[in-house]
Amino acid sequence: MPGMNSGVNANDPTVVAAFKAALLHQGIIALLIFGLLGVAWITVRAWLPATAQAGDHAGPGTSTGPGGPAGPALAEPAWRQVLRIGFGLLWVFDGILQAQPKMAIGLPSQVIEPSAASSPHWVQQVVNWAGTTWSYHPMQAGAAAVWIQIGIGIWLLAAPRGGWSRMAGLVSVGWGLVVWTFGESFGGVFAPGLTWLFGAPGAVFIYVVAGALIALPQRVWHSPQVGQAILSGLGLFLVAMAVLQAWPGRGFWQGISYGQPGTLAGMTGDMAQTPQPGFLSALINAFTAFDEAHGFAVNLFVVAALALIGVAFLTGRRRLVRPAVIAFTVLCLADWVLIEDFGFFGGLGTDPNSMIPFALLAVSGYLALTPVTVPVVESAGAAAQAAEPGPAVPVAGWRDRVRPASLRRSVAAASFPTIVSIGALGLIILGAAPMAAAQASPNADPILAQAIAGSSAPLNFPARSFQLTDQHGQTVSLASLRGKVVLMTFLDPVCTTDCPLIAQEFRAAGQLLGTASSKVELVAIVTNPIYHQVADTQAFDRQEHLDQVPNWLYLTGSVPQLRQVWKDYAIAAEILPAGSMIGHPDVAYVIDQTGRVRAELNTDPGPGTTATKSSFAVLLADAARQVLRSS
Repeated sequence: MPGMNSGVNANDPTVVAAFKAALLHQGIIALLIFGLLGVAWITVRAWLPATAQAGDHAGPGTSTGPGGPAGPALAEPAWRQVLRIGFGLLWVFDGILQAQPKMAIGLPSQVIEPSAASSPHWVQQVVNWAGTTWSYHPMQAGAAAVWIQIGIGIWLLAAPRGGWSRMAGLVSVGWGLVVWTFGESFGGVFAPGLTWLFGAPGAVFIYVVAGALIALPQRVWHSPQVGQAILSGLGLFLVAMAVLQAWPGRGFWQGISYGQPGTLAGMTGDMAQTPQPGFLSALINAFTAFDEAHGFAVNLFVVAALALIGVAFLTGRRRLVRPAVIAFTVLCLADWVLIEDFGFFGGLGTDPNSMIPFALLAVSGYLALTPVTVPVVESAGAAAQAAEPGPAVPVAGWRDRVRPASLRRSVAAASFPTIVSIGALGLIILGAAPMAAAQASPNADPILAQAIAGSSAPLNFPARSFQLTDQHGQTVSLASLRGKVVLMTFLDPVCTTDCPLIAQEFRAAGQLLGTASSKVELVAIVTNPIYHQVADTQAFDRQEHLDQVPNWLYLTGSVPQLRQVWKDYAIAAEILPAGSMIGHPDVAYVIDQTGRVRAELNTDPGPGTTATKSSFAVLLADAARQVLRSS
């Protein structure tokens, strides 16, 4: 999957520093969002005390949402509290995990790509599109994942009922589907080796289910059908997983097969190598050794446990469901520790994997199976209205609601959870907006090129003059280019490694400059003392499609002329032992309109991935624009 790997080391200090700076700046904005909302809320409540008191009298039992008060509401049932609080905390924890320094660069190539590698080609294509977007814009994508997930978590925790609470569930569904599709490759359900033990059908799919349940209208909150639906769906899934786990030929029945660890032992053996506390690694190694020695017994136990628990869930009988939920929770915890290895160690863990979500879902299903009758919680105002009916009040339209006076009354009457929910929505927008803007650009972030090339200090000294011949046989001197910004590099016309990549980066930089390209000259000078004829430069231009670039010049000359230019610009060219290719520094000079060197850039293309090529092009174009602006 070519777009996944940016080619930059996940621990690169330049990228890590930039990622931390981006999170710090956005963190300050996040604090400002909540601070300004709090100040505005307190101020308006002080301004309109009667409206604020009416909102306070409505109490936590009143159902409110983006549209305003919606009348009395039922108290939130226990099963919904388990889902809302449990998955709210999980979303916050996942967001914190996304802030790990390695995430910006390492997630596409070290997490997403391996998860999609064994999936069908069409899955890889879908996932590669998202991975390419991330690798092109690692700062924006990494920060977006942090704030969106923390925002969803805070929103779920803050809104116990009403429209805001249901909307939080729907947002959780939407973002969960995005992560499940592009981040988890559909949870690996289309890949071979699918098993509940390794987290199928993907942790975030359970987040989606939980979000959908949280979004249910309050009229069904206390219906036993909710619990029956949760347990039936979960039971059917576990029975299916038991059948799949028992299927022969998948490597789970053998602890060791043909001298190699079986499927389960191989997985846990790999997990034990993850950087983590030593006692955890020792525990997983001990389980691996046990499975290698007793693979058949381990798999038989897993098959039986999944099947029996699934059947108990399907019955819907509390006396069977209760012990099944306890057994399932213990099984989930054992799998979470011994097989999934908690899921978040190693610096690239994105979530605690699927066992904790599974346990939360099972417990909520049990609690919803036999709901407790809860009386309607009414506000004092609503009770007074019921006792003394007055004239009907017309429902305000949206135009009335957005008028300043109406907005002030709405803010004054808003509850604290509503204000926190609005702040959480602001966090989500804070993360999503920069990523959406970056997605609109097909060019990679220049931070990738800066990580490879290193920093370049500004310069200001006269460029050494030269007079050479271009690819059309015309004489070109540095003096003849006065009045234009010159991006100048050194290329070998028969090079097959770095030089073609650098040439394409120059070509792309010219395209990025747009109309400003008429004020910039892209110049390369031959660095090969053997192949330095005009015909050689013309062949290189045709090969790299540079012959149609109007502001491209590939200059050559006699060997003495070239050697003088190489000396003037510190280019050490030597013939490589294996043939006629020339080894030379990969460097570019930025020369302003008056003939002064303003910057020296390291153009070593590094791994030459699509992301780094695009990033170097952006870096070159930005360097030219900076000189144009300063002149």
